[in-house]
Amino acid sequence: MSASGNKRVSADQWLGKALELFAKTGEGGLRVEKLAAALSISKSGFYFHFKDRDDFLQRLLKYWTHEYTEVIVNNPLLEMTPPRERLRMISTLVFEQNLTEFDAAMYVWANKDPNIAKQVRRVTDMRLAFIGKALSELGFEGDDLEMRARLFLGYQTSERQIYGPNKKTAQLYRELRLDLLLSKPA
Repeated sequence: MSASGNKRVSADQWLGKALELFAKTGEGGLRVEKLAAALSISKSGFYFHFKDRDDFLQRLLKYWTHEYTEVIVNNPLLEMTPPRERLRMISTLVFEQNLTEFDAAMYVWANKDPNIAKQVRRVTDMRLAFIGKALSELGFEGDDLEMRARLFLGYQTSERQIYGPNKKTAQLYRELRLDLLLSKPA
């Protein structure tokens, strides 16, 4: 269909495309005109799903939070998995589904806007709590637990940038990293 507006686009399609453009072009990618052009539709469809730009930005943050964090931390199957295997599964899911794809752009945005920073901190805290719970179940506590959780999260956030999409290489180093992070000091 043409950009005449006959094509139906869901709110999630708007939000997904917004994240893609945002990661490539920064906040300028969040302009309604640019999003509509990228979706090959008229911008009037935007207002069918979103009251205004502020509503859109709030829903974008919620979408990012849900699709790239809550799908893991609220997964009951992961919760029932033994902690070491849970951490391995998290690592694999995050890498293979590229769940940190938009993190760098979000961190940059958070440095410019205190409201965005608050949501990004909330997501980081959610991730750390989930990882920390597994580490706690493995017997880590205090500063040692905190350091290991932060290292785990830091590795996860940058793994795709370091290894690219090469699953085999990433898996090899993921296993070595997990062994290192979960080893107890002598």
